[in-house]
Amino acid sequence: MAQLGGQLGGQPILVLPEGAQRLLGRDAQRTNISVARAVASAIRTTLGPKGMDKMLVDDLGDIVITNDGATILDEMNIEHPAGKMMVEVAKTQDEEVGDGTTTAVVIAGELLKNAEEMLDQKIHPSLIVRGYSMASDKCIEILNKNSIKVSPEDDEKLKQIAKISLTGKGAARGGEKFAEIVVKAVKQVAETRNGKLIIDKDYIKVEKKQGGDVLDTELINGIVIDKERVHSGMPKLVKNAKIGLLDAALEVKETETNAEIRITSPEQLQGFLEQEEKMLKDMVEHIKSTGANVIFCQKGIDDLAQHFLAKEGIFAVRRVKKSDMEKLSKATGAKVITSIKDLSSTDLGEAGRIEEKKIAGENMVFIEDCKEPKAVTILIRGGTEHVVDEAERSIDDAIGVVASTLEDGKVVLGGGCIETELSLELEDYAKTIGGREQLAIMNFAKAIEVIPRTLAESTGMDPIDTLVDLKAKHQQGNKTYGVDVLKAKAADMEKLKVLEPTRIKEQAIASASEVAEMILRIDDIIAASSKGKEGGGMPGGMPGAGGMPGY
Repeated sequence: MAQLGGQLGGQPILVLPEGAQRLLGRDAQRTNISVARAVASAIRTTLGPKGMDKMLVDDLGDIVITNDGATILDEMNIEHPAGKMMVEVAKTQDEEVGDGTTTAVVIAGELLKNAEEMLDQKIHPSLIVRGYSMASDKCIEILNKNSIKVSPEDDEKLKQIAKISLTGKGAARGGEKFAEIVVKAVKQVAETRNGKLIIDKDYIKVEKKQGGDVLDTELINGIVIDKERVHSGMPKLVKNAKIGLLDAALEVKETETNAEIRITSPEQLQGFLEQEEKMLKDMVEHIKSTGANVIFCQKGIDDLAQHFLAKEGIFAVRRVKKSDMEKLSKATGAKVITSIKDLSSTDLGEAGRIEEKKIAGENMVFIEDCKEPKAVTILIRGGTEHVVDEAERSIDDAIGVVASTLEDGKVVLGGGCIETELSLELEDYAKTIGGREQLAIMNFAKAIEVIPRTLAESTGMDPIDTLVDLKAKHQQGNKTYGVDVLKAKAADMEKLKVLEPTRIKEQAIASASEVAEMILRIDDIIAASSKGKEGGGMPGGMPGAGGMPGY
C-alpha cells in the first residue's frame, strides 16, 4: 500500500502515521464502485410489487422482515464509506418523499457500473461526471413534460397512487382499505398556506398494536394515546369532552433554592399537610371552574390531586409526550398552558368522546369525533409483531406518496413506463451533444433501464426481450406502455392506472446521479490507522480489514 511521503538524502520521510493505508487512482475508484454496486445489488430484488423480502437479524437476534430499501440498508449496518454514501441516498429519499428508496439506490448502482466501463475505456472521470450531471438535469425536464396533473379533489386517483405504493408490501392484503385510510388521513391534515397546500406528515400519528388482523386497521378522527387514566375512580367514557392541555405538574412545587422546614410539634405537621392538601384542592377547583372535564398533563399528577379529580368526575392522563400534546392541540383546538392558574375556558378544546379502551391487553385513550381535526391517528393491527412493523413501514410510504402528489399535483406512469421514455429521450438528447459527454449521457440512459428490466425479472419475464418490446412500443407512439407485473406482459399503464408521484422519480434520479458523481470524483482514499485493530485501518471491505467484503 502506497504511503504519503518522499525521500531526503536516501532517508524515507513518512507523512502518515504507521499503519495508515492509502488507495490511489483506479484502485480507489474500483474499490468504491464495487462496494456501491454490492449495496445496490443487495436490495435490487426487492423492487416492485413482485419484489422479494429480506430477513435481517441483528447481533442481539432481533429480526426485521421487510422489502423497504431504506430499512434494509439501515439494518445492514454498512461500514465502508462508499456504502454509507449509498445508505444516505436511501435516507434522503425516505425523508423527502417516503417511497422510491430502492429505485434511487438501484439507479445509483447501475450508473456506477456503466461508469466503470467508461473508465476502462480511458474516459476521464470529470467528463463522465459532467455528462451524468447534464443527463440528470434533462431527466427532470422530461419528467415534468410527461407528468399528468392531479387535483386534490380527485380521490380515485389519489387512492390508486396509495394502492400502487402498498402493492407488494406488508400491507398489500388490505390495499383497498389502507389506500382509503391514507388518503382520508392526508387530506384531513392538509392546510392551505399562501395559496399552497402544505402537509405535515408528523400530524398523522401511526400507532401500532399487535393482535387482531391487518384488516382491523382503522383511521381515528382524532388522537390515540398509549396511556391510561390516572385513577380508577375516574369515568372511562366522557362524551362532549372539554379538554385542557397542561404543561405543568399538578403537584405542590418544591422550592427553587435549598430550603429547610423545621416542624417541632404534631400540630405544625398537621397544618403543613392540610396546607398542601388545600393547594392541590384549589388547583382542581380552578380546573373544574373552567368547565374542563378532561385533562392531559405533560408532567406528573400528585396522588391526592388524582383523588380530587376523580371526585369531580374529571378524566385525567399524566406524563403525555410533548409530540402527543402538540397533536392533541391540533386535533381538539385546545391550547397548551404552562401554568394551571392561567387555564381558562377559552383555552379548552373539544372532542365528541374520550374513552379508555383495552387493546391487545393494554389500556389506550381514544380522543375521537373531533370537529375538523388537523391531526389524526392510524391504528395498525396485525397478527404478529413483524406483520405490524411491516404494515407501519408500508403505510408510512403510502402517506409520503399521497402527500407528495397533493403538494405537487403531478404524477407519472409507473411500471417502468416513464423510465423507458426517459431512456429513449436521453438517447435522442445525447446525439445533440458533442464530445465524450455524449457517451456518458448514453450510459445514463442505459442505467435508467434497470427499473423496467428488474420489474420484468421479478415476474419471470425475459428482461432483454421485455425491454426491446417496450422500447419498440414507445417508438411507435405507445408512450403509456410499461411492465404489467401481475400478468407478466407489456401493457398500457394508463388503462391500468399505475401512477407514481413525479417527485419520487425526480428525487431518485437526482440523488442517484449526485452520489454516483461524488464517488467518481474520489481518486485517493487515505485511512488513518485504527489503534488496536488487526489488519490496519482500511474501512470494512477494503484490503487489510476482516469481515465480509463491502459490508
